[in-house]
Amino acid sequence: MSLRTLAHLYGVQTAYYGINRRRHEATTEALLATLRSLGAPLETLEDVSAALREKRIEPWSRLMEPVIAAWQGESPTIDLRIPATRATGSLRFHIALEDGSSRTGTRRLSSLRSIRKETVDGTTYLCKHLVLPNNLPTGYHDLAVETPSSVARATLIHAPPRAFTPPDQSDTVWGTFAPLYALHTNKSWGAGDFSDMEAFVDWTASLGGKVVSTLPFLAAFLDDPHEPSPYSPASRLFWNELYVDPTRSTEWERCSTAQRHFHSVGFQKDLQMMRTSRTVDYRRLYRRKREVLESLAAHMFRSRSGGIAELEDFVDSRPLLQDYARFRATMEHLKLPWMKWPARAREGHLDPNDYLHKDFRYHLYAQWLAHRQINSMSQKARRAGAGMYLDLPLGVHPFGFDVWRERELFVTEASVGAPPDPVFTSGQDWSFPPVQPEASRKQGHRYFASCIRHQLEKAGLLRIDHVMGLHRMFWIPRGFDFKDGVYVHYPAEELYAILCLESHRHRAIIVGENLGIVPDYVNRAMSRHNIQPMFLMQYSLRPDPARPMKPIPSGSVASLNSHDTPLFSAFWQAMDIEDRLDLGFLDARSAKKEKRERAAQRKSLLAYFKKRGLVPRRLSQRDKLRSIFGACLARLRRSRAGMVLVNVEDLWLETK
Repeated sequence: MSLRTLAHLYGVQTAYYGINRRRHEATTEALLATLRSLGAPLETLEDVSAALREKRIEPWSRLMEPVIAAWQGESPTIDLRIPATRATGSLRFHIALEDGSSRTGTRRLSSLRSIRKETVDGTTYLCKHLVLPNNLPTGYHDLAVETPSSVARATLIHAPPRAFTPPDQSDTVWGTFAPLYALHTNKSWGAGDFSDMEAFVDWTASLGGKVVSTLPFLAAFLDDPHEPSPYSPASRLFWNELYVDPTRSTEWERCSTAQRHFHSVGFQKDLQMMRTSRTVDYRRLYRRKREVLESLAAHMFRSRSGGIAELEDFVDSRPLLQDYARFRATMEHLKLPWMKWPARAREGHLDPNDYLHKDFRYHLYAQWLAHRQINSMSQKARRAGAGMYLDLPLGVHPFGFDVWRERELFVTEASVGAPPDPVFTSGQDWSFPPVQPEASRKQGHRYFASCIRHQLEKAGLLRIDHVMGLHRMFWIPRGFDFKDGVYVHYPAEELYAILCLESHRHRAIIVGENLGIVPDYVNRAMSRHNIQPMFLMQYSLRPDPARPMKPIPSGSVASLNSHDTPLFSAFWQAMDIEDRLDLGFLDARSAKKEKRERAAQRKSLLAYFKKRGLVPRRLSQRDKLRSIFGACLARLRRSRAGMVLVNVEDLWLETK
């Protein structure tokens, strides 16, 4: 019982409800491992009593919490914890506002309302309310409070209580979705690039679409290590140069070395192979594109031509960029993940001998080009009335820049995943380290806010992958099985405050990916803060001809499928069930059951459409499939959804 009490004090759930509402109790070993990762001073069960005593004292030993979320329109109220014997005299507060101004004040401690009294380890404490001025501007402010016996500092996040909504959006709008790598044309090099995305924006806008959605195009490891997944980025603070179009560089026509690379027999042979391939050859494409980009970078720095002044201003305005370029160059030079670097470099201290200067300059140049081309794409989308809808991954690669630079923030002894669900019946391990909640609070959630701002500089809409992660994440301690993971809670209201504040500053809509098994309190919090929910028709079908799908939430982002699910044609033909059977996610018995359920869902939906004249009664199989696809989109369009996304690959009934 003491172990479970300690777990609750650290925000660790000791049980969760999974598939079929079955309760899963956390094992003693998993709880001990997770608590150690959270900083609990224990090794075995014998240490629990002492750790419990220390944890009970800890919140009362600090005057106030390190982060205060305050909502616009309400007077910011701070909970102060003061020993009863020292609750006399005056306190002084100082608020250093984000704009450089400040507010100060004094209060008699005896005049503050006591809301709680508690005796901890022999000392009686009072919890008192300090009410701050109610005319504070929104922003990130530094709060200092000093009493006769203690002083404390906190980050005060003063935010609108609800995320931004465009004032003129009343009707349902529609847009397109496509992964950028799949948007290649006869001009690109085997995968889509930012120029192709601009063309796609134009095409969508020409048809009346208001949104263009895609997968993350954040920095990635595309050589060694090789991890092309957009959901395991090398950093959530920089872009993926694989999608840069070198021909739009100011140096393209001037650099003879780049031209020789491009027109060489070997390059052209590879280019033809990549352009005609059905799949993306990331290694080959990255190697060839980097050859050219390195030549362009060397030419610019050597000749001081083209946009060198703009590049240097860009670098100067982003101090973190030089750290990133040094990190990537060092990793390429040592050919080792940062955990295996010499101690000095591993701990964040790099010098010019750790990397090749040409690689350092390459990464500066590549990020500048990516920034310019994404900016162009984003501005064109806004002018055309088709906003870019970007996607923030839940985590970052363990070998990545963010984990190296923020070593105190990430828990490398665990990884984030998900317990078994109807699709992944054995659970999932996503292999990236979780953020330590208290470490994030101590830095005022600086890293989280930076990730949000990086996306919203370019996006009109931002999807928060696995929005439940604002509330809790499923930690799998190193060496444990998926099923032995435990949920760790996060300070959700503080993170929502950042989302709401940044969404208003950038006039961007925030969407939360709340698909699958999500607790009701998550959906309630999203509604309270105006975070738009998602709706997937595939997840909502049921075998009832009168009501063949669940209600579509008002204001939601609705679609037939997502990047995580099969395309429409594959789903309708139950191809995904065979795929999951082959991959071992289902056994033969479960697959047979799913096929029966899918057939019943198809039958109900088809009967519903025929009754309303949305699908003709006699059609060939392919025309029938296309007709059903159109009827499904029409059903979404006539709903209360705020936005309908069309997966462009569904338009030709793609199955892969």
